[in-house]
Amino acid sequence: MIAILTGFAVVGVAILTGYIIGRIDLLGETGIAVLSRLSFFVLNPFLMLVVLSDADVGMLFSSLLPVSAAAAAVVIALYVLIAKLAWRRRWGDTVMGALTSGQVNGNNIGIPISTYLLGNAAYAAPIILMQQIALTPITLTVLDAISNGETKWWKAIARAFRNPLVIGSLLGLAIALSGIEIPTIVHEPLQLVANAAVPVILISFGMSLHGQRVLTVKGTRRDALVATALKLVVMPLAAYLLGRFAFGLDDHALYVVVVLAALPTAQNLFNYAQRYGEGYTLVRDVIFLTTVGCVPVLFFTGLLLGT
Repeated sequence: MIAILTGFAVVGVAILTGYIIGRIDLLGETGIAVLSRLSFFVLNPFLMLVVLSDADVGMLFSSLLPVSAAAAAVVIALYVLIAKLAWRRRWGDTVMGALTSGQVNGNNIGIPISTYLLGNAAYAAPIILMQQIALTPITLTVLDAISNGETKWWKAIARAFRNPLVIGSLLGLAIALSGIEIPTIVHEPLQLVANAAVPVILISFGMSLHGQRVLTVKGTRRDALVATALKLVVMPLAAYLLGRFAFGLDDHALYVVVVLAALPTAQNLFNYAQRYGEGYTLVRDVIFLTTVGCVPVLFFTGLLLGT
């Protein structure tokens, strides 16, 4: 399983670098906030534009897409039911907790794992598409409505589609569907900026870990543990059952969707938590727990289903 460890080594070094930067206070009190805004408004939109525009259309809309979407919907719905009906959580905390349960790290961990473990980085593209084109606009609409107090849903939706992340994703999808090949003189500068997104987000996350201990803030421990269990156990199991019995996937495709479902929580949720001031501690804890915890899950998935 050297392939799995290689993917996580790449991520781990960037997070450790961020932790050291935070520990020595290299960027000062505003360092995390500045990196967060840079990622949210500039780097992530460029990344989505490049990743989706380069993706194969056939792979984007393959059978992997509905299985991944259905598995995510199952765990998101479960978390919402638990958080609202049993715990009576605020909508902001509920939304962020639900997303940590069902939104996977398709970029900075999904792409390396798809490359090293599955043999093709394009396997991560369908889940990136589903999250950026469908889930992200819904998420940003809800978070905008919560943070701005917007009660008119059409205004919240319009605001979401002005978001740089959504714009970058839609442009990338439009280029992929059109079949237009971006000229090298344009693609290379876009790729250069896009390449900065993953390390900057990971460094920002590492900085946030300095001076913090996981599961130490009262009121969020139970939420974080339930979200982690849903992400690492229930979502891969749901992907397996749906892929095997509802969609009839072959062995290799089934292996792919289970691996994708077992990926840790998306790092960009930390970016959202910073941007909107919702569920910051919960998101940070779940990202950390799932990033560490998914290593044995992926290891055993490879042993059981690897083809």
